[in-house]
Amino acid sequence: MTDVDIPRRRRGRAARAVASAPTVSLVIPAFNEEATIERCLLAVLAQTRAPWEVIVVDNRSTDGTAETVRRLARAHPEAGIRLLRQFDAQGLVPTRNAGFAAATGDVLGRIDADSVLAPDWVENVSRAMEDPAVGAVTGPVTYYDVPRFGSLPVSDDLVRRTLWHLGRRRCPFLYGSNMAIRATAWKSIEHAACPDHEDVLHEDIDLAVHLKQTGIRVAYAPRMRAGVSARRLDSSPASFRAYTHRFVATYESHGIDHWTLRAPRHLLQGLFWATRRGRR
Repeated sequence: MTDVDIPRRRRGRAARAVASAPTVSLVIPAFNEEATIERCLLAVLAQTRAPWEVIVVDNRSTDGTAETVRRLARAHPEAGIRLLRQFDAQGLVPTRNAGFAAATGDVLGRIDADSVLAPDWVENVSRAMEDPAVGAVTGPVTYYDVPRFGSLPVSDDLVRRTLWHLGRRRCPFLYGSNMAIRATAWKSIEHAACPDHEDVLHEDIDLAVHLKQTGIRVAYAPRMRAGVSARRLDSSPASFRAYTHRFVATYESHGIDHWTLRAPRHLLQGLFWATRRGRR
């Protein structure tokens, strides 16, 4: 793919640490992401401030995901792209944990293989993390392939900002496609975070709950922008219903219940049915 410009300047490891700004490791779990991982990594290569390292964790992929990552790593040796294999268990949580364990940066950026970061994403994460009181941060996303909106840059910032203010006292959220957590904050909750062997929870919200319970602040940064795919809207009604039920399951597993925390589930279900009607 060629729709993302890659800066021509050479960026060695020494150039990645800018002044005293926290270094950012990017961790990208991937399972059969041949169709999306190249666009994701090209956006990473186009950052105004390069990440300290880029770790793609392959979780039993059977397609060309691994070879695509290797090809880009060979083409851009200065970018610090690393490919890890996590084949012990299928699932996002053990794959994420393997990436976090291998990362060496001050901050662990966590995105999905279909995330397309804004060029100043790393810069904005570093800026947010210059506040020592912030343990994790998340930001808005643009759904770049919602058929109803076409190519318009429709962001969920207004909705996400509203939900943030409504629910922050009870439990702030993190969004796994666009989030970062301080390495020290992760260490403080690593052994408490739910392993989710049954794969029924939202792992990002689970992290936010554990951070709040530990007294670690989660912040919202409106300039920390990323594009994500709305491909989940292509799933069946039953599958999408099960996905949105993860909100309820995650909070219930922690004994938390309030209408503001159920709002994202209802908003997503509304988007799902509106999109289906638009297609018809």
